[in-house]
Amino acid sequence: MSFDQFQPQGPRVPVTQGQETSDIEQLGRVVNPEQTGSREADSKKTKLSVLIGSGLIQLPIWGFAMSYGIFQEYYSENWAFRGDRSITGVIGTTANGVMYLSMPFLFALFTRHWARWRQHAACCGTVIVCLSFFLSSYSTTVWHLLATQGILSALGCALIYSPITLSLGEWYTTSNRALAYGIVLSCKNVVGTSCPFLIRGLIDAYGHKTTLRVWSALVGGLSFIGILMIPTHPSKLSIHQSRARRIPWNFLRHRSIYFYCIAIIFQSSGYGIPQTYLSSYARDIALLSQTSGTLMLALFNAPGIIASAFFGWLSDNKKIKLSVQAVSAIPPICSAFSAFLFWGLTSQGALGLLIVFSMTFGFFSSGYSATWGGMLKQIEHESVERNEAVDPGMLYGLLNGVRGVGYASGGIAGVGLLQAGTVMANSRFAFGSSYGPLIIFTGLSSLLGGWVVLWKWAPRMFFFSLS
Repeated sequence: MSFDQFQPQGPRVPVTQGQETSDIEQLGRVVNPEQTGSREADSKKTKLSVLIGSGLIQLPIWGFAMSYGIFQEYYSENWAFRGDRSITGVIGTTANGVMYLSMPFLFALFTRHWARWRQHAACCGTVIVCLSFFLSSYSTTVWHLLATQGILSALGCALIYSPITLSLGEWYTTSNRALAYGIVLSCKNVVGTSCPFLIRGLIDAYGHKTTLRVWSALVGGLSFIGILMIPTHPSKLSIHQSRARRIPWNFLRHRSIYFYCIAIIFQSSGYGIPQTYLSSYARDIALLSQTSGTLMLALFNAPGIIASAFFGWLSDNKKIKLSVQAVSAIPPICSAFSAFLFWGLTSQGALGLLIVFSMTFGFFSSGYSATWGGMLKQIEHESVERNEAVDPGMLYGLLNGVRGVGYASGGIAGVGLLQAGTVMANSRFAFGSSYGPLIIFTGLSSLLGGWVVLWKWAPRMFFFSLS
């Protein structure tokens, strides 16, 4: 749904006989079945290209952030920087936070006013990301790492992500947008599953400096290929020819948007904790091998391949009519139980239970973003009922922005909670380790993320019916 759908049609203008004949001929050309079929085929090819390009470009955008736990573990074991080493614990969450926080502003810019510059902006973002990782390989202090890996690279990734995600949402309609988002998010989790092994292999073979330079080259190549596969939607290319319309902000009067935003902040503040600390926890507390720590991080991301597509499908499903609130509450609530029951009860050498936690928490928390398509659909429906304009791209950018608030706050809280954690005497489980406060925080924030959504609506909205 776009803002153009709400624009009133212009008044009818009398036409001459010659004009009428010309219009009839033009109409005949428009409805020609062969041309219509050709345009539909071209549209399907373009949509497929956009979907493949969006999936391919997930590696440059998310590969580092989803695998940062490997770098943090390496930095801790091979400390060669000046400054407080605890700061390395916030680099990953800072990268996610900066990326998400900048998205509302970038989505607003590229939704209308700068729509035709989307591919150019994504290319500029690619240059920034490549430069940041290359410079990072020469870092000698902790603040160098934070500036290049945590801030500069994140800004570049956001500059890639925002334009291509807007185009993805415009090429796919409301009937299949959630599924398209789910497929792309599944590709993101393929990246999160494979990159830890890739980065671990490169670091073990060549060290972190060469790894960062190789990563810089890989990011550049894949980004440019993916960007070329994602053209801007024709409806946006024509906007610059006329006066650009203002972005509609009527959705801010809807109460539902605030409940969804609060829920996303809670969920994302806990989601980034295992991504950052699971590998080091496996080594320091569970006393597992370095390979096991890498495996935990990969298993954390792997279930999201299925989860993102599943929850995207569930949001669009026509036969199993779960309410939007139910679908969006399932992932965080189940994530909370996973943190409390599986991570909190792990002990030394408990590889099996830690694997169960990685896969269950990863499945539900990774699938949460795929439920946003249903949230957008509900807000669009509310806007239609009120005869208001709404821009789904801007809405999606806002949801990403509030997720950045959660990531940033969770990362800051995580450093303090880890320092505050103490080892309890005679404690066999993770709750009694120095990671205990982190585990409790992860579970509680996830639980609140689901509870906030259900709190606003009546219990009957949680039940589903079969059509």
